[in-house]
Amino acid sequence: MKSISKGLLALIIVVVVIIIAAVSVFGAYNGIALAKENVDTQQSAIQTQLQRRSDLIPNLVNTVKGLSAQEQNVIDSVTEARAQLAGARTMPETAAANDALSGALSRLMVVVENYPDIKSSTAYISLMDELAGTENRIAASRVDYNEAVKAYNNRIITFPGRLFAGMFGFEKAEYFTAPESAQSAPEVNFQG
Repeated sequence: MKSISKGLLALIIVVVVIIIAAVSVFGAYNGIALAKENVDTQQSAIQTQLQRRSDLIPNLVNTVKGLSAQEQNVIDSVTEARAQLAGARTMPETAAANDALSGALSRLMVVVENYPDIKSSTAYISLMDELAGTENRIAASRVDYNEAVKAYNNRIITFPGRLFAGMFGFEKAEYFTAPESAQSAPEVNFQG
């Protein structure tokens, strides 16, 4: 009788250990999966705001068209940077394209300063208000995204997530960072 109860006790202990291990695996996996989903959601929020800004740019470009040929280069750089952003596929590409577009828009604003009639038009003022609001939303979305990336990356590099991240194919997410070129103001030169 004692041997049966010792065998039963051993079986119960093994079953309990298996259940605890299974719960740990499922918990770790679900935590990592939810954190990854949050990263994807925040990345989508950035993409939405970047798309909103890209949609405003053709209207802005049309508002300032008719400038001299030298200044047309600035308008062309805005259009090219917008196309680069539309073609970005990874978060580092998106960040670099976003910074290129921001620089091109900054140069465009400098050009517009020389044209009081454009600066005072209601269409231009309205577009600039919308762009300013969008820029603020992009900045907030970047912060939210980077916080989600931090939480996710922390889950997959700390114990026990580290054990399961590789097993289930979870990889570190990239932060939305500005390239070194964005650390300095763009140079605008109107000299021929």
